Amino acid sequence: MSVPYWNHNVHYHSLVMKLMPAGCQRALDLGCGDGLLASKLAARATQVTAADRAPEAIAMACERHGGLDNVEFVTADYLDDPRGLLPEGKYDFVSAVAVLHHADFTEAVAALTRLLAPGGRLVVIGLARNRSLLDWLVSGAGQVASRALRLRHGPKSGPGKGVPAMDPVLSWAETARLARRTLPGSRFGRLLLRRYLLVWDKPE
Repeated sequence: MSVPYWNHNVHYHSLVMKLMPAGCQRALDLGCGDGLLASKLAARATQVTAADRAPEAIAMACERHGGLDNVEFVTADYLDDPRGLLPEGKYDFVSAVAVLHHADFTEAVAALTRLLAPGGRLVVIGLARNRSLLDWLVSGAGQVASRALRLRHGPKSGPGKGVPAMDPVLSWAETARLARRTLPGSRFGRLLLRRYLLVWDKPE
C-alpha cells in the first residue's frame, strides 16, 4: 500500500492495523497528528475518534481526512480532559503511536486503560532510550534496516509541523519492567526500527 510519506512510525501502521480486533465498533487513535493512521483504522472500525492535543494537528487532519464520515477529529489531551471529550470505558480499541514518551509512563498507561471498554485492546508503538551494549547493537541493526527501507520509500519525512520531537527518558529495559508491572498479561517486544510494541487486552 502506498503512503504519502514514510517514517518509522508510518512503517508500523500496518502492524497496528493487524492487531485491531475484528468487528471493532469504536476505535480511538491518540496523538493522531495529521490523521493518517485514523484514516486507515476507519476502513475497519465502525467509528473512529482521532485525538491530538495540538490544535494545528487537528486542523491538518480535518483538511486531509475530514471527508471520512466515520472519523471524528478532536482537540483533546488524554491526560487532562476536563470537558470529557474522550469518555472513559468507551473504546474497543486504543492506539498510541509515539505518544507515551511525552508523559510519565505509569500515568499515561493508567489514563489509556481507563479509556478502554471491558474486553478492549490497547496497542502502543513507543520509543525508549539506549543504555546497554545490547541496546546499541540492536539500534545499529535498525539503522541498517532503515537505510534499506529508505531505498524503497525514499527519505524519512513527515506530514508537516506537529508536536515537537521529544527524546525518551526510560530505557528499553525500564519500559519493559514498567509494562509488566502496570499491565499484567501484556505483550512487550522490541521492534527493529527504534520502536517497541506493547499490546494489552483489558479483562471483560
